[in-house]
Amino acid sequence: MPTTVNAVAALTPDGPLERTTIERRDVGPHEVRIDIAFAGICHSDIHTARGEWGDVTYPIVVGHEIAGTVAEVGAEVTKHQVGDRVGVGCMVDSCRECSSCTQGLEQYCLEGNIGTYAAVGRDGEPTMGGYSQQIVVTEDFVLRIPEGIELDEAAPLLCAGVTLYSPLHHWGAGPGKRVAIVGLGGLGHMGVKIAAAMGAEVTVLSQSLKKQEDGLRLGATSYHATSDPDTFTSLAGSFDLIVNTVSAKLDLDQYLGLLAVDGTMVNVGAPPEPLDVAVFSLIPFRRSFAGSAIGGIPETQEMLDFCAEKGIGAEIEVIGADQVNEAWERVVASDVRYRFVIDTSTLA
Repeated sequence: MPTTVNAVAALTPDGPLERTTIERRDVGPHEVRIDIAFAGICHSDIHTARGEWGDVTYPIVVGHEIAGTVAEVGAEVTKHQVGDRVGVGCMVDSCRECSSCTQGLEQYCLEGNIGTYAAVGRDGEPTMGGYSQQIVVTEDFVLRIPEGIELDEAAPLLCAGVTLYSPLHHWGAGPGKRVAIVGLGGLGHMGVKIAAAMGAEVTVLSQSLKKQEDGLRLGATSYHATSDPDTFTSLAGSFDLIVNTVSAKLDLDQYLGLLAVDGTMVNVGAPPEPLDVAVFSLIPFRRSFAGSAIGGIPETQEMLDFCAEKGIGAEIEVIGADQVNEAWERVVASDVRYRFVIDTSTLA
């Protein structure tokens, strides 16, 4: 029989989130039931629940930064045991067969991966996310959270952490590389921590200097305000890699001018409107403009192991389930340093 669990759901695109109950399916032979301990709040949750990224079916339970412990395993599960510390990120399944999936790039599944929420699972039911007490997921999409990371600080790594780790890893951040992180928010603060731990020289580019002390504490060696026009003059040609975490329409040509020869600017922020690029910001110095989405399951596990080894967790503010609406408004206002995490024991 399905299990009824408590959750926090959006019932309409413009109304407050409310407590409710949802059904979690029985555990299949290759599935794992997880008691959720903590669920991070990602801005994607808000965009999705408010219908800003397309139509959704209500009620919807969001949350794709999930950390907890295994409560039950199916008869044929081999990767996890009851009591294991585990996490679930932005995906709960994919086709498993396409060229992307067979390379461990499930985030780029050619059939489209199955999102942790706002998708339709293999059982034909809408997927519901981590703002709840439990979740049932196929074992191949459950990540091991190593000792050395507290579960509350680990939860945001399942989205924010891997979203920054993936481009930094792919484009070779490391010793001798000059990396700039645009924006010091939920994503950007993880980029600073991870790039610094990889050995890169890290600069933060933020609209103002109000978070400068934080940026330097987190591992940046320099911090510049993009509201100062001199920034783009003094730093011209300075960076091998720029990772833009801001979901707003920037003057890309200004930022591309900060790249060295063969430098790359990667967008992980997703503004709703198109971005304009002048090709002569790219051609003269063989610069590239790219995008990147989360990470596949192998890379996400690699990221978690790396963070445990380096002692990296998210900077968090833990809240109760009754504080989610207030937290969402603060996220929209950029009033969080740097990730809200819901203590799901407060759903009981």
